[in-house]
Amino acid sequence: MVQLVGSLRKELADSLSTCKVLVVGAGGIGCELLKNLVLTGFKNIEVIDLDTIDVSNLNRQFLFQKKHVGKSKAQVAKESALQFCPSASITAYHDSITNPDYNVEFFRKFMLVMNALDNRAARNHVNRMCLAADIPLIESGSAGYLGQVTVIKKGLTECYECQPKPAQKTFPGCTIRNTPSEPIHCIVWAKYLFNQLFGEEDADQEVSPDTADPEAAWNPEDTAARAAVSEKDGDIKRVSTKVWARSTGYDPIKLFNKLFKDDIMYLLTMDKLWKKRKAPTPLDWQQLEGNVSPNEEAPASGLKDQKVLDVWGYCQMFQDSVETLSSQLQEKGDDAELVWDKDDPPAMDFVTAAANLRMHVFSMNMKSRFDVKSMAGNIIPAIATTNAVIAGLIVLEGLKILSGEMETCRTVFLNKCPNLRKKLLVPCVLDPPSANCYVCVSKPEVTVKLNVQKTTVLSLQDRILKERFGMVAPDVQIEDGKGTILISSEEGETEANNNKFLSDFGIRNGSRLQSDDFLQDYTLLVNVLHTEELERDVEFEVIGEAPDKAPPPQSNQEEVNSITNGNKDSAQPSTSSKAEDDDLMIVDSDEEEVAASNSAAVATGTKRKYSETGESSAKRPRTDQSDAADDEDDIVALD
Repeated sequence: MVQLVGSLRKELADSLSTCKVLVVGAGGIGCELLKNLVLTGFKNIEVIDLDTIDVSNLNRQFLFQKKHVGKSKAQVAKESALQFCPSASITAYHDSITNPDYNVEFFRKFMLVMNALDNRAARNHVNRMCLAADIPLIESGSAGYLGQVTVIKKGLTECYECQPKPAQKTFPGCTIRNTPSEPIHCIVWAKYLFNQLFGEEDADQEVSPDTADPEAAWNPEDTAARAAVSEKDGDIKRVSTKVWARSTGYDPIKLFNKLFKDDIMYLLTMDKLWKKRKAPTPLDWQQLEGNVSPNEEAPASGLKDQKVLDVWGYCQMFQDSVETLSSQLQEKGDDAELVWDKDDPPAMDFVTAAANLRMHVFSMNMKSRFDVKSMAGNIIPAIATTNAVIAGLIVLEGLKILSGEMETCRTVFLNKCPNLRKKLLVPCVLDPPSANCYVCVSKPEVTVKLNVQKTTVLSLQDRILKERFGMVAPDVQIEDGKGTILISSEEGETEANNNKFLSDFGIRNGSRLQSDDFLQDYTLLVNVLHTEELERDVEFEVIGEAPDKAPPPQSNQEEVNSITNGNKDSAQPSTSSKAEDDDLMIVDSDEEEVAASNSAAVATGTKRKYSETGESSAKRPRTDQSDAADDEDDIVALD
């Protein structure tokens, strides 16, 4: 007779009390997961998170209270979880998982790793560390009412990077407020600004510099201190953005100097942010106005919406739109609010002007009104119950792994609407590793198309190896027969190379670069394909990359037609909601990005084969498994 301890077999319950697990992320999903783990019987848990608690987290991260604002998420989550089970042993790290201290040996001490992250870079890194350590990884994500959980095991399943990912659709709050690096970051900021000035204020849509940015203050005490005095910055009393704007009579010039001069100068005082980034350049209205040539006229040719104006042109658009919107607000009366609509000319002009001015401040190429309008999309709210469901599914998959039943593990999708079989939760058979993956194959290799005469060594390091291929500290050697070291992870060794072009080192069409990341125990061979015909604003292309490409048709026609219940799409997430049709999804700073890959099959008409249990075993054209936005989980782009 099977012995039970609670609802678990005695052997499994004993295993839970002794095995050591790692939770990466202590936000939306992480809080629910930590609580579930201790209540299930896990006794040895380590949790790591770089972030600190913000007041906007309190509506869904239930291990935190108002008194915890400004403190380490990992530390407070540990303390709160121990109240459920005081006998558990929980170790908390207020740190980044990419810190070299957390090397392969660190990961090898765990039987299981569970991700609850908020960005693709960290997900890529944990994926590689678990592959190197040969430790099972449970990946997860949520976006509004959608969610996903999947299991990754070296040699048995696809890794997180096996399928190409589309551009990230969600972004951390500190990126939006402090360190934008792409035009979309500035557009999201401008939409937030519209609501702060003219619409319904939302604590999750703050636009002022984030004084508690964990990257700017690594010491937990320093971060807590910053948050504690967040109502005062120097001698400036912090009040509601809308209240302050009303006190100025919505003076466009005062608003401009506050947003693009004073706030930027304040950001510059957070010097840790600019050690490895180009610092922003403040703008001053009076100075810009004085530099305008009286004979300057905009070119007459071309459609108005498709023109990219100069800085002063966007200054004037900002001024005109603020005056128009403030008049509309005044006509509506006290406590009135405006709703942003991309088809409302003054609202669209405001977002276009504010976004482009911020792009200029952060040294990005400005965009036309047409481009800004096409990039602006909906914001997906964070749903606490979605996080709770996903956290429960993570634990269930973990129990299968610890029971030695890896073959029963599944990728599980949480849908917004029931499918044709009236199910919200849809399990799918795990896919095997991709033969074309540049991470988990035995000898990873990629071909990159770029202009060797225009691409600098620093761009190769930061934009290609770190940002695109997820390396943390790459070492690069040219395969030229001499073993020339192009990039060294040792500080100061090759910094003199940073601003030189690849062609200065004899790199040309057909050159091969060996890139090693010793922290990740990962080597990537990069084949260089020189070209002078890249599109405007495109620095490089990865050959063979096609995130939206449908998978090839099944070779076995009988298998293709072997569909139960008479419907090939019955296991797919709903694609009927408006949010899924929009170009942009933003999840709050501690939500997760979900890989709603099955949605791609809806668009491509991919046929599926179901097993006897009704689970999809067809190859799925994945989007992203979890790259969320603002916080610690990720989200997927839906077609």
